[in-house]
Amino acid sequence: MDPQFINKEKVASLLSMEACISVMDKMFRALDNGDCLQPLRSLMWLPDKTGLLGMMPGYAATLGVMGIKVISVFRDNQAAGYPSHQGIVILLDAQHGQPLMMFDAEEITAVRTAAVSALATQILSRENREVLASIGSGEQTKRHIEAILLERKIKEFNLWGRDENKVAALINKIRGKYNVDIRQKKSAKEAITNADIICTVTSSREPVVEGDWIAKGTHINAVGASTVVTRELDTGAVVRSKLYTDNYESIFNESGDFLMPKKEGAVTDKHVLGTLGEILTGSKKGREKEDDITLFKSLGIAMEDIFSAWHIYQQINKTGLE
Repeated sequence: MDPQFINKEKVASLLSMEACISVMDKMFRALDNGDCLQPLRSLMWLPDKTGLLGMMPGYAATLGVMGIKVISVFRDNQAAGYPSHQGIVILLDAQHGQPLMMFDAEEITAVRTAAVSALATQILSRENREVLASIGSGEQTKRHIEAILLERKIKEFNLWGRDENKVAALINKIRGKYNVDIRQKKSAKEAITNADIICTVTSSREPVVEGDWIAKGTHINAVGASTVVTRELDTGAVVRSKLYTDNYESIFNESGDFLMPKKEGAVTDKHVLGTLGEILTGSKKGREKEDDITLFKSLGIAMEDIFSAWHIYQQINKTGLE
């Protein structure tokens, strides 16, 4: 029987943000316990550098599956009316290699990315925090406020993006959906000043957050930059922070936010204190002091997609595909 394709709408109906946070918790624990193979992703850039094709394989022994996400990334797609990230996730049986199911990667990526940031916020940010700031105005900004609100009782949401019209449109879309005071700010500095939690979800190649702007005790989810030539945080922000990530190999090979300060001699590999999995299993410590600035550098790994796809696959097997 040919594997079925699960479209974006069906993925959205079967992978809620709340469920995905729980799935990501299980995934990071399995990864830290050595139950997964997580190779570095392979990227093929187009000759003109306008876009790339990413291939992200992985194996989950605890689930008995392997899989791969094939994703295209075209940062300028919004002007043409297309998502910046598009592709498929393929799930295969790990005993005989049989393809099991294919899934829309755009929706899985959107949900699991924000869910991982929410998990990082849960285990690294201070409790009873009320002010969230987001830099960016795309789909991930919307997803991140949904995710973070599941972990912290946010009362004020400050938003800044380069395109004021896009920011205003996003605010109109989400205002009324949440019991939060949403404010459009005139600058990134104004948005993050006195914020308890900061999410950077931009396509910027240059820093949009400077270390001097960040208040003590803040937690940062740095999400938007995932290549060696892009960064959202300046060197000062990284130096001031206690840095954690999703996967060591990814941050040491792919993260401009880390590799650029390292090249400058401002930090070494020891500046990366641990992974989310290590904090969850107790092998590494997370936040230790109220005044710590904690930074989660998100790169996005295949296991996040594979565990998400498995969650959907299991639900379909239980209820059938309508």
